[in-house]
Amino acid sequence: MSQAHDIDLPRAEPEFSRNLALLGIGLSVFMGTMDISIVNIALSTLMHDLNASLATIEWVVVSYALVITSLMLGVGRLGDMFGKKRVYLLGIAVFGLGSALCGMAGSAWSLIVFRGIQAIGAVMMQALGMGIITEIFPAEQRGRVMGIIGTAVSLGLAVGPPLGGMLIGTVGWRAIFFVNLPVCLVSWFVVARYVPKDLMGKNGERFDVPGAVLLFIALVCYALGMTMGQHYGFGSGASPLLFGAATLGVAFFLWVEFRSPQPMMPLSLFKDAQFGLGLLMGWIAFLILGGVFIMPIYLQVAEGYSPQQTGFLMLVVPLSMGVVSPLAGWCADRFGARVVSLVGLILLVGGCLTLSGITLHISVFEYVMRVLPLGLGLGLFQAPNTSSIMGRAPRNRLGVSSGLVSLSRTLGNTSGVPLMGAVFSLYFLAAAPGADQANLAAAPPQAMVDGLAGAFRLAAWLGTSAVALALYSWWLKHHRLRASQAS
Repeated sequence: MSQAHDIDLPRAEPEFSRNLALLGIGLSVFMGTMDISIVNIALSTLMHDLNASLATIEWVVVSYALVITSLMLGVGRLGDMFGKKRVYLLGIAVFGLGSALCGMAGSAWSLIVFRGIQAIGAVMMQALGMGIITEIFPAEQRGRVMGIIGTAVSLGLAVGPPLGGMLIGTVGWRAIFFVNLPVCLVSWFVVARYVPKDLMGKNGERFDVPGAVLLFIALVCYALGMTMGQHYGFGSGASPLLFGAATLGVAFFLWVEFRSPQPMMPLSLFKDAQFGLGLLMGWIAFLILGGVFIMPIYLQVAEGYSPQQTGFLMLVVPLSMGVVSPLAGWCADRFGARVVSLVGLILLVGGCLTLSGITLHISVFEYVMRVLPLGLGLGLFQAPNTSSIMGRAPRNRLGVSSGLVSLSRTLGNTSGVPLMGAVFSLYFLAAAPGADQANLAAAPPQAMVDGLAGAFRLAAWLGTSAVALALYSWWLKHHRLRASQAS
């Protein structure tokens, strides 16, 4: 079937079974997202209880991100070859095992290793969830279900910090890992029972080992380069060498994929310009989302809010994303995914512009009004854009395509946090020359405001480029439609 039209796979499953399958996928998505945000809030406690330095304990987060980033496409390809449901169920089981091991860890380094095991399970779920949904739901419902999954992601981000704080304060940090186990059991049972039998790949398909190894090396080098660049500077230390190795790795990977009879990532996917444009726009959106990590610093240091107050204010973006995502999906099914995602991007740019004009001593209401368009715009954009990408994926490449969507988000976030942090630092130091960024509490509050405003000015330009891409994609779709009608 041509990539130029949305796929519509044959489905005989009743609506009730499909919705329960969606529930199982949504539960595991919620759990995986919550696990990221719940662990972040525990880092200071882990340093104290495991007698570890900040540099060591940061690897609890870094190891998880490295595994997910580096294995995403390989797992997607395995799902296409051996069945997405099989790999997804294995992922839930591995994630549960990793969670149990993390909860029993006796040292920082054992926790880091167990987090890597947990991440192997997480990447199996992240890489294949959208592919399963695309396979079992008809095209006219795809936007709605992608919106529901978007809500699960947002709820995971929102619930993680307060739940983590409560568990750490009452039971202890080990509970933040054990809490995953009942969710794993329920999710595994529902997916096993209600997701239909796998549509297997063709007999004789082989896994592209050289391509997988090259991509693994390239992505690990890139993610490590970004991580080390944040701490030691992007122009010094190992970061330039790591980025150079990543570039060479990607070049060799593309060469291998071009020559391989059974590539891990068929380059023919990108002959469909709208498929590639959707991935690029998703990457840009998550670059922008990386700027949100600056907000707690601004709220606590410049505005003087307590950590508890800051935590509640930080819920505005994920909650608004979660509320609007189902509506965005429904609108995408009714009015077209590209139109709705374009509206979301325009709103996202508006949110970046309002934040670029932020000032000192704003009220809570003004803060919410400035940051709300950011969450609403991301919520309106994400589900329709994902639906559009997955709708253009060939049936036998749904796993790889789902992995590409997840990888674009992961790389966007991996790149966005250090990018926005670097721009923040540039404007911060311009406003307060000689200020010690390691001691922000002693820095002039106005310098914090200038740094935040500068970061979101860049975000507004990035968002504008995504709007231009969305307009081109919309024009391309209608131009091809008119051409096909004329012929």
